[in-house]
Amino acid sequence: MRRLSISIIAAVTMLLVSGLSHAQSMTLNDAVETARRQSVTALAARSAFISDYWSYRSYKASLLPSLSLYGNLASFDRSLRLLQNYETGEMVYTNNYNMQNSLGLALTQNVSLTGGTMSLYSDLSRIDQFGLGGVKTWYSQPLTFSYAQPLFAYNRFKWEREISPREYEKAKREYVEKMEEVTVSAVHLFFNLVQASQNWETAMSNYANTCRMRDIASEKSRLGVITRDEYLQLELRALNDSISINESVTGLREAQMALSSFLGTDGTLDISPVVSEELPDIVMDYDMVMSKAMRNSSFVLSNEISVLNAEAAIAQAKANRGLSMQLNARFGLSKSDAQFAAAYRHLLDQEVVGLSFSIPIFDWGLGRGRVKKAEAAADVVRAQVEQSENEYRSSIFTAVGQFNNQRQQCLASRRARDIAEERFELVMDRFSRGEATVLEFNNARSEKDSAVLKYASDLGNFWNYYYTLRQLTLYDFINAADIDVPVSEMTE
Repeated sequence: MRRLSISIIAAVTMLLVSGLSHAQSMTLNDAVETARRQSVTALAARSAFISDYWSYRSYKASLLPSLSLYGNLASFDRSLRLLQNYETGEMVYTNNYNMQNSLGLALTQNVSLTGGTMSLYSDLSRIDQFGLGGVKTWYSQPLTFSYAQPLFAYNRFKWEREISPREYEKAKREYVEKMEEVTVSAVHLFFNLVQASQNWETAMSNYANTCRMRDIASEKSRLGVITRDEYLQLELRALNDSISINESVTGLREAQMALSSFLGTDGTLDISPVVSEELPDIVMDYDMVMSKAMRNSSFVLSNEISVLNAEAAIAQAKANRGLSMQLNARFGLSKSDAQFAAAYRHLLDQEVVGLSFSIPIFDWGLGRGRVKKAEAAADVVRAQVEQSENEYRSSIFTAVGQFNNQRQQCLASRRARDIAEERFELVMDRFSRGEATVLEFNNARSEKDSAVLKYASDLGNFWNYYYTLRQLTLYDFINAADIDVPVSEMTE
């Protein structure tokens, strides 16, 4: 049985060592950079920003004049139309047999300050009447200016001017935050692999040490120095260690595949993590961290946009409740003639001005209800914003405390690991000389294993806390600089 177990362990060990010898070494920084460059999450964040980027570009374009060409070509009509004789009032069907063509050029500009729209256009129309004595008529409008101005109405341009730039800035910050979230995920998976690798290395080392101690115990048992019970404890420990190796191999492979898949590879890349025990000497100050978070993150902008949208909804409800008026004005030159050239000579001026309005006399409280509903929704939004700010400050306070404590925790657990490893070596030496019992050997090994895994876990927590604070503040505490990504990188 012992030989079979040894053969199995040897085969597994050779296979895994062979695989690890071809594994790709990767540091934490390597994993982070790879994830930010090619992970699916990073690509999704980039696509989401591109959508927001073009939405903002569309808003900017709406502030600029637009030039359009319009027309109606070869509109042929041969039909009977019902017309009324203006002298007798008689309704008769008249033969209609014509073709119409028109072409125009229009320049339109939205006026964001007032919410109006002004246009400058020029067009030319031609009607060909077929049949007896066919008639051709040209109608020109060389230059016409028109303006439409809503009065006492909801000015969407004003609110877009307030909200759209903030939404674009929020989108940029959310992209950077999403990339920091990618970093946090990469750190988590990297240290999962570190712990899995540590488990495997510990399992291999434990099996080798237990086999060595078992062989020593076998000789001492033969000489009567230790009891048969103590020897069997080591024999059982060796078998359990062989099982631990198989389990750690599976865990290691799963951790490798999880990290490899997240990094955007095919999931089969063998990664050997390289861990630096050097920690940055940083102590977070809550006030400074809170200041950076409020200035750099998307949190404040998101709250501002929520309040502005609520206020815009109130303004729209109030505008739609009462008097609605619109001023329409058109000024220009025009002429109609049978000859094309004559249609542009001796032009006649035209002025059209009108004021349309609508006044609700009785709407059963519908308008007032919409205003009250919008105001109630705005009160809810303001309350939610206040609550979210309190929760946000609390989360920052907790994150700062966790990070500041974790560095000292890492230093302590690293010292505990070194002491436990040194003590284990001493106990093994004493056991080989017959000065320590099997129980002491087992206890020392368990303490060593716990200390090794505890340090790996604390190291992973340190970097998780650090990158979480980076995500909350969009600030690089090591290099003392705000984290910013060029728009060209986001949209490439």
